[in-house]
Amino acid sequence: MSVKGKKRYVLKLSGEALAGEKHTGFDEATVRGVARQIKALADTGAEIGVVTGGGNFWRGRSSGDMDRVSADQIGMLATVMNCIYVSEMCRAEGLDTDVFTPFPCGGVTELFSKDRVMRSLRAGRVVFFAGGTGHPYFSTDTGVVLRAVEIEADCVLLAKSIDGVYDSDPAVNRDAHRYDEISIDEVIEKNLGVVDITASVMARDYKMPMYVFQLDDKNSIMDAVEGRSSGTRVTV
Repeated sequence: MSVKGKKRYVLKLSGEALAGEKHTGFDEATVRGVARQIKALADTGAEIGVVTGGGNFWRGRSSGDMDRVSADQIGMLATVMNCIYVSEMCRAEGLDTDVFTPFPCGGVTELFSKDRVMRSLRAGRVVFFAGGTGHPYFSTDTGVVLRAVEIEADCVLLAKSIDGVYDSDPAVNRDAHRYDEISIDEVIEKNLGVVDITASVMARDYKMPMYVFQLDDKNSIMDAVEGRSSGTRVTV
């Protein structure tokens, strides 16, 4: 990948990555660093959408006996908080931003529509897609691929707490192999969990490439975009 010429990206930030070593809540230094990297990418002329996970506050699927619909609704609200926070950090770095949700949030966010989002992108604003798809049973993985397809992005950038795609869990298996490049068909066949299966199938069907990398280095986002990252390219 290269930033030569204008490109359109959707960046997915895991909630855990935003928490840094704290694991919950926000790590301000980490998020400020992310905002600076988003600014560096925007300065190349790229159009940027951002999706955040909510795992630093809430994981609906691990909520025990709570009704799944309610648990997922709490998770959606966690992503709204994350997007607003990262958006404000980006504004502090001199960027103009808009936060969109698929459901009304009073005056806190704007209601998502493709037309509104495209106007914001063309005006050079960084857009944040909060609230997932707006429906339970769908993860932010599905949300990020859906929004990328809708706005005709060139690539999804998946910034995680792990440095790529492995054939097994590297935290459990010291001999786990990291892929430099892998096709989305192989990801689905081997159930590698880059994103959930719904998102994987959508990425395959709509030919949306992804790049998986670790959000811990000073320039990890730009390194991923410019091909200097040790992450994994997921091809279609």
